[in-house]
Amino acid sequence: MTNIILCGGNGTRLWPISRALMPKQFVKLFDDKSLFQLTVQRNAAICRQQFIISNVEQFFLSCDQLEELNMQTNKFLLEPIGRNTAPAIALACLALPQNEIVLVSPSDHLIKNVTAYEEALKKAKALALEDNLVTFGIKPEFAETGFGYIEAENENVKAFHEKPDLGTAKSYVDAGNFYWNSGMFCFKAGIFLQELKKYAPDIYKTAADAFAHKITTHNDDSHIIRIQHEKMLSIPQESIDYAVMEKSDKVKVVAADIGWSDLGSFDALAQEFESDKNGNTCNKNLIAIHSKNNFVYPSERLISLVDINDLIVVDTPDALLVSKKGNSQKIKSIVKELKGRDSDLHNIHQTAHRPWGTYTILEESPGYKIKRIVVKPGKRLSLQKHFHRSEHWIVVSGTATVTIGEDVTTLRANESTYIKMGELHRLENEGKIDVVLIEAQVGDYTGEDDIVRIADDFERV
Repeated sequence: MTNIILCGGNGTRLWPISRALMPKQFVKLFDDKSLFQLTVQRNAAICRQQFIISNVEQFFLSCDQLEELNMQTNKFLLEPIGRNTAPAIALACLALPQNEIVLVSPSDHLIKNVTAYEEALKKAKALALEDNLVTFGIKPEFAETGFGYIEAENENVKAFHEKPDLGTAKSYVDAGNFYWNSGMFCFKAGIFLQELKKYAPDIYKTAADAFAHKITTHNDDSHIIRIQHEKMLSIPQESIDYAVMEKSDKVKVVAADIGWSDLGSFDALAQEFESDKNGNTCNKNLIAIHSKNNFVYPSERLISLVDINDLIVVDTPDALLVSKKGNSQKIKSIVKELKGRDSDLHNIHQTAHRPWGTYTILEESPGYKIKRIVVKPGKRLSLQKHFHRSEHWIVVSGTATVTIGEDVTTLRANESTYIKMGELHRLENEGKIDVVLIEAQVGDYTGEDDIVRIADDFERV
């Protein structure tokens, strides 16, 4: 069985801890592990291989987090643009033997009862071997209006239902044969493609064409499939539910009581953190005076609450969120507002992860920006130039190989160099420990898009 892990999505409802370039599945929320890492570990014991579908930025995040687990996944499919779950799953299935059983799992869900989860997978695999398309229905704990529902009679699916109003949701829970739609699936790759071709022929045809024009590369022991942008864009955008599951007569459901949460809001996330006797998050950096039922996301700064009840407080180095509990679904509207303001706060944290390492913005004002840059051993930045800024590099630790124009030099701790505006340059770490340096940018524009890449190990443009 192959585990197809879907890494798409920006997690806008968990802003500001989730950003476009560091979505919630890669944020280390529990025991210094991300939801992606927990997904990989949970399914590695059950599936013989894992097939990760992501965009280019998330590819490098997934590689880094797999390395932290001392695990290696040898199959990736990189999408230049997201087209929802039906095209993503179709492209992955086209790359697999048609009789291969696949488990499709989102990378951003929490599952706490692993024993029950493994039992549910065994049932699903048995049904998939009989050429069924299997979905997993979560036994509802309460009337939730944020999920779709599956109406079932034993293992037979009677109907899929859209997100209901509260009264309808309560009637679903009372009926006893309705389940939350988990977004997890199990089937033979060929059976899914057969049903996709039958019920969504445009998606099947354009996905098959995109796959036929794929670019295959190898990175160490990894097999990487890249889809061309114009081919991906030609595929209709649709979910697997709308494209296939709601139309096929081969659909079965496995009822699962597995301690599941999609962590789709801070209200949901709050349920997974320990609280004190007053209902406030257990947090060493929280002082709560006459305050109850507050969720405070772990912060490096002290947060003090006085006479405050039922709040969500999320503190990050560059953004603070305060919301009433029960209203956290509205947070995605903040992201929409930030995009309208041409702000980058929806997109990136103060510390940004790159395939070569990280950079942290220490200070930024009109005319200059100061960064802390960390380059991992054996990695190098692109050969590049800037039209609107000059750069000063000061090495803090490690040994940096620096290319400026035709000159290549070595810089050690407490040594520095200067790159003039428009000059071709590159930073490389040929050593065995991280290179850490301070970069001071000076110019009339210091945005991240002022980069012209001449050559790049990671095939970025």
